Amino acid sequence: MHNIAVLPGDGIGPEVLDEVLKVIRAAAEKTGFNYKTVNYDFGADRYAAEGCEGDPLPDSALSEFRDMDAIYLGAIGDESKVPRGVLEKGILLKIRFELDQYINLRPIKLYPGVLTPLRGKGPKDIDFIVVRENTEGLYAGIGGFLKKGTPDEVAVQEMVNTYKGVKRCIRHAFDLTRDDNKRKKLTLCDKSNVLTFAHDLWQRVFEEVGKEYPDVEQDNVYVDAMTMRMVKNPEWLDVIVVCNMFGDIITDLGAELQGGMGIAASGNINPNGVSMFEPIHGSAPKYKRLNVANPLAAICAAGMMLDHLGEKEAAKRVDNAIATALASGKIKSLSAGKMGLSTTEMGDLIAGLI
Repeated sequence: MHNIAVLPGDGIGPEVLDEVLKVIRAAAEKTGFNYKTVNYDFGADRYAAEGCEGDPLPDSALSEFRDMDAIYLGAIGDESKVPRGVLEKGILLKIRFELDQYINLRPIKLYPGVLTPLRGKGPKDIDFIVVRENTEGLYAGIGGFLKKGTPDEVAVQEMVNTYKGVKRCIRHAFDLTRDDNKRKKLTLCDKSNVLTFAHDLWQRVFEEVGKEYPDVEQDNVYVDAMTMRMVKNPEWLDVIVVCNMFGDIITDLGAELQGGMGIAASGNINPNGVSMFEPIHGSAPKYKRLNVANPLAAICAAGMMLDHLGEKEAAKRVDNAIATALASGKIKSLSAGKMGLSTTEMGDLIAGLI
């Protein structure tokens, strides 16, 4: 029995989550696994109803999450009700940091039938994984202001890199590469020629850990060169391991290569604890309850969750259903309102193909 915490969140989050649950039900029926979902209403509506005071995500909820097998998040944020950043920091980042989800896993996969902006490239060329460190770096939130609001203002934001944090991220990337049947090369993406302290640590740890994996081809590319490689020769890439900030940037580039935010999913992974899965698109409040939002990214994230839970056959069925649906021509676009199908029809299509 898999116990899954479900956070529908804001905007289109509840709508795409409905389709996710539809697909998971179909996969469970076909492959025979059992699961139970527990719904949590944390988000803009609840926080606004409480007067935008207190903690958007109480510690008691985190305690409950620790007893779950996985967390699924629809979307967070509604600036018409709660100022930007409050919920993202108070819910999303709090879960990542407090549950030590130190890996952000982002598959970059171009499905058949989906257009990429790269001329001459197809599904066989764009199929790699980014392993992003998820709890350190510039996102650790260490810094402050001096003389804020004056002409002499100073703002400092510190990049935090620990040996432990870097090593466990790099080791996870090596393990993932070794265990993958079709990906055999691991590329470290850094900027050690400028970040001569922080990324010197990344370089040294990559070399140290790499000695334990002689069967894995090892590569090193500076982040600026990586953006060029992703655009010109994505077929050279198998698995990329990267720090938090640069990972945030190159994975959004990767999302565009695979067809846009409408198909991009992510996992926030604690290999020894509870992990959280989500589409990377925003909450898009303007499309709320219009039944026009694209649920494919959310369904892709559900497939990642099933794979993480050990339901390999179910995850494979979800991925195959998505690929079949996109190759069928029934889905005209990945953009909201232009898909040729409604949100619910899209979910019905994928569930039916399971």
